[in-house]
Amino acid sequence: MSEHPQVSIIIPAWNEADWIGRTLEAVNAARAEQPEISEVIVVDNASTDDTAAIAQAAGARVVFEPEQRIARARNAGAAEARGEWLIFVDADTWPDGPLLQATLRALGSGQVCGGGARIRFDRLSLSAYRLGVIAWNGLSSRLRLAAGCYVFCTRDAFERVGGFTEKVYAGEEVFLSRRLARDGRRRGQVFRILDEPPVLTSGRKTEWFGPWQHLLMTLVVLLVPFALRSRRLSWFWYRRPS
Repeated sequence: MSEHPQVSIIIPAWNEADWIGRTLEAVNAARAEQPEISEVIVVDNASTDDTAAIAQAAGARVVFEPEQRIARARNAGAAEARGEWLIFVDADTWPDGPLLQATLRALGSGQVCGGGARIRFDRLSLSAYRLGVIAWNGLSSRLRLAAGCYVFCTRDAFERVGGFTEKVYAGEEVFLSRRLARDGRRRGQVFRILDEPPVLTSGRKTEWFGPWQHLLMTLVVLLVPFALRSRRLSWFWYRRPS
């Protein structure tokens, strides 16, 4: 790309050959609706499938990160990014044009150092899961915590707070949200969770894991957050069905 991008969209991906194509299609369609110049970086986090080849074919710049840790993959993408605004999107998440426009408007205002979006899942089989989404969206807005599937911030703020902490194997977006919010307050800015539109993401984990496993992981995160420093105890984010 000859022109310097204003926006860098960073997508960490581990064995996402079945999903990355749809995500990049959505991201590229959303980018086409915006006047800002943007780039897409896919961080291949030690994939053993065709994730990298599919991403390259879709026009993304591919960065390789051999250590399988979500925060490390996100930081590797940010280190290669050329944009002044950073947007982190999961490989099974599909932001649309209106959401990207709202994000860029917020960052362009100069009043927002970063933020996230309310989430909407493509499919949820049980009412318990649907209630959980309502609860999370309320908690996210109230406490200003971004969901990991969609996080945005200015490069300056990201670098000031040291990026995503690599001390944990999961939940790094919560720690980043808190640090960005504190940094923003010192500079008269806010960390904002966009009310509308929500970001559409996959409900595949509700099919991979049962309700009791979701409950167990939630209790571990809430009651023993130190467990996120252990890959073994953070299995929920690294285990896939065979």
